[in-house]
Amino acid sequence: MVFDFLQPLSKSCIEYVDGLSKQALGKKITLHTDSDFPNLDSVSIAIIGVNEFRGLEKENSQNSLDGFRRALYGLYPGNWNVAIADLGTIEAGESLKDTYFLVQTICEDLLRKKIIPIIIGGSQDLSYPMYRSYDGLDQMVNFVSVDNKFDFSKESTNLANSYLSNIIVQEPNNLFNYSNIGYQTYFNSQEEIDLIDKLYFEAYRLGEVSNNIAIAEPVFRDADFVSIDMTSVQSSFSGNFIDFNPNGFSGKEICALSRYAGISDKVTSFGVFSFNHEQIEFNLVAQVIWYFLEGFSFRSNEYPFGSKENYLKYTVLIEEDELVFYKSDKTSRWWIEIPIKSNVNNKLKRNTLLPCSYDDYLASCEGEMPERWWKAQRRSII
Repeated sequence: MVFDFLQPLSKSCIEYVDGLSKQALGKKITLHTDSDFPNLDSVSIAIIGVNEFRGLEKENSQNSLDGFRRALYGLYPGNWNVAIADLGTIEAGESLKDTYFLVQTICEDLLRKKIIPIIIGGSQDLSYPMYRSYDGLDQMVNFVSVDNKFDFSKESTNLANSYLSNIIVQEPNNLFNYSNIGYQTYFNSQEEIDLIDKLYFEAYRLGEVSNNIAIAEPVFRDADFVSIDMTSVQSSFSGNFIDFNPNGFSGKEICALSRYAGISDKVTSFGVFSFNHEQIEFNLVAQVIWYFLEGFSFRSNEYPFGSKENYLKYTVLIEEDELVFYKSDKTSRWWIEIPIKSNVNNKLKRNTLLPCSYDDYLASCEGEMPERWWKAQRRSII
């Protein structure tokens, strides 16, 4: 059984939980101990630590994730009814591929059980085996990365800075869309920025998102898998002064983005990577996870699980195109329909709804074509 490779929580971590208030989050989470592995039958979210940093070609001097767990367990939950389990830690395998195999296999098993894996720790190249865990599920994958880099640099020797190349190139190619939230132009070559446009992927600059963080919500609503690189956070907020970044998201902004990921009905896996094992950053990562859990508790189970019968339909004509918008009468969120073209081979085999914003609808009423809709159409036929 693949879960046999998960190491239980340390004795000191268990003792810490024992001393917490009965209202603390740590008391609400089922823990993997030396004597007991959580029963997954009723679990909705599984937390897994990974001590693997070879993708960054560096060793972390403090491999224990106990500091993160203490920070998370000591928080108080909201009015949630979410069954959470901490399955322990994946220690680095004999080779990097061994660790990848374990991450992929464990995530795939959890996905089949309809359990959301939350992978914590290690470098962001672990996003690759998380993406590969969808291979056997017969679906296209929308991947959202919160990162200041695109991570398909040809020149980089660090896998954490080039893993996206493997996702795009290697078969089977299940990637329908890649979206980057918060890239910083000076960290990316013009060749990489041009490639994003050429593949009709989406990218939002740091300033663009910081000025109006709500523009990221429809992107997360369309995601299957979300990966957060903590180096995208400004060092004065994260406490990461080893990989110093004078610019980046604030602590409040990264938590808001995590909540968007949690509240998305479509997100089925989540990862937080590339943070230094120092208590000040553990505290922020714990709060990032807290906001994901809170978002999950408020999921509304709308599209793709609900019915369009409960939506208000709006039709807008722009030149020769007919744009069909839907507004939920439950949450007032908006979608736009991506039609199937009959004369081409479509990746999407039926009309589907793309999350959008009210501003997209207003812009279309003024004759402006929504960029996300245009790119989604192009991706469906290339």
